[in-house]
Amino acid sequence: MTATFGAPSLLIAAAMLLLTAAVARADAIDGDWCRPGGKHMTIRGPDIVTPAGTRTRGDYDRHAFTYEVPANDPGAGTTINMILVDDDTLYLRAGAKPGFGKGEADVWHRCTLPTS
Repeated sequence: MTATFGAPSLLIAAAMLLLTAAVARADAIDGDWCRPGGKHMTIRGPDIVTPAGTRTRGDYDRHAFTYEVPANDPGAGTTINMILVDDDTLYLRAGAKPGFGKGEADVWHRCTLPTS
């Protein structure tokens, strides 16, 4: 017995695949992050563009990221720890102390596209 797939079945399968890819991407720390005052950073796997604009690498986990502030950035040598709280929020803390208690972290949000 052979299975045949019509055009509607293929369209449904393609739509499900695209939807799954979009959902998976949203549940990761990768992306552009903003903070009031114009601060911005970008995370793509182990690569980061720091708030000072320097490209460097760090320790990447799907829901967390750690890096050492590069030599030319303010706070050089400081360990930065980040954890994804939800799809649009991450906590960032400078220093090696573990944990993210209330008031111990800066709150960053996914950057939104400008509207006209």
